[in-house]
Amino acid sequence: MAAGAGARPAPRWLRALSEPLSAAQLRRLEEHRYSAAGVSLLEPPLQLYWTWLLQWIPLWMAPNSITLLGLAVNVVTTLVLISYCPTATEEAPYWTYLLCALGLFIYQSLDAIDGKQARRTNSCSPLGELFDHGCDSLSTVFMAVGASIAARLGTHPDWLFFCSFIGMFVFYCAHWQTYVSGVLRFGKVDVTEIQIALVIVFVLSAFGGATMWDYTIPILEIKLKILPVLGFLGGVIFSCSNYFHVILHGGVGKNGSTIAGTSVLSPGLHIGLIIILAIMIYKKSATDVFEKHPCLYTLMFGCVFAKVSQKLVIAHMTKSELYLQDTVFLGPGLLFLDQYFNNFIDEYVVLWIAMVSIFLHFIYFLTMLKSYFSEISVASRSSLGRAWWLTPVIPAFWEAEVYGSFEVRISRPTWPTW
Repeated sequence: MAAGAGARPAPRWLRALSEPLSAAQLRRLEEHRYSAAGVSLLEPPLQLYWTWLLQWIPLWMAPNSITLLGLAVNVVTTLVLISYCPTATEEAPYWTYLLCALGLFIYQSLDAIDGKQARRTNSCSPLGELFDHGCDSLSTVFMAVGASIAARLGTHPDWLFFCSFIGMFVFYCAHWQTYVSGVLRFGKVDVTEIQIALVIVFVLSAFGGATMWDYTIPILEIKLKILPVLGFLGGVIFSCSNYFHVILHGGVGKNGSTIAGTSVLSPGLHIGLIIILAIMIYKKSATDVFEKHPCLYTLMFGCVFAKVSQKLVIAHMTKSELYLQDTVFLGPGLLFLDQYFNNFIDEYVVLWIAMVSIFLHFIYFLTMLKSYFSEISVASRSSLGRAWWLTPVIPAFWEAEVYGSFEVRISRPTWPTW
């Protein structure tokens, strides 16, 4: 008998660790169609601006390159601010806040027109939707960090922690309800309103100085910075109440389950694990690792959140089960184990190790996705050409052809090599 004959196949969750997309998922990805509903308060007037802006975008510019450009601007401007305020307690030069305001506005504008460009050039595709949501998840993390610095929330670590992680939670819930109902719903107060509010916070910090948020309001005897926090909390409560109404009552699968036929509560395990680990490590730290390095700490957990959110988007688009097992949790796990063994290694060093390991994990994940999407062939009457716009940034990860219509031909992908 041949070696290995009759061996039991590996569990599905174990295969999911090494195979981001199975052949069945790729087939369902081909059938996926984007579905959204709802209009936020600021969207109608901003549509006039977005339509005007679209006229200045050349037809040869691919939608994903627009998204990537906006993300790059947002990330770079935020990193400049972080370099001046690593603990979110310092006051940066006024121009850094203006730079962040401009960067966020540019990101918001480009993110709003990438879909319009896709329809304009007849190049809508599941890859574009996946790429767009992936950029949004990363941008959410950097927006949270930048806004926390602008309001000097580092002087109140609990507030900083709450605002940063609740922002990630709201983004995750938006895609959680999409996984349940099959429709991405926008509320009256949604991401556009939050982004504009954050732009205003950056501008106020630029002209009034970040220390203005430490001003104590007479009679009320509260810090001025509590006002944007309370406003943000109100938006969170409003949005999450709508999201959880859909999650608990809007399942389109059998017996009210998700589109994949799984429990509507199952995605909560992933975001719950991230938040629980973040709280435990924050509160049990003997060296106050979060208070001393809040930006690095939030970015590390934010990258974990971005990866898990991307998995949720993939699960929605492929109508497949979302598994909890993921090697991205090894990063926070290192910090947890270090605390368990009484800080055998300095927590700051472990925090950097965790950050680097998660970054390398992203590279590996993108490389594996590349090996799958490189098998995607697209055919139409007119081609927009090779997707050269990603090669300077991720030269080996994405080699796709962008055409007018999207048609997937399934073939077994090759494994990535290092």
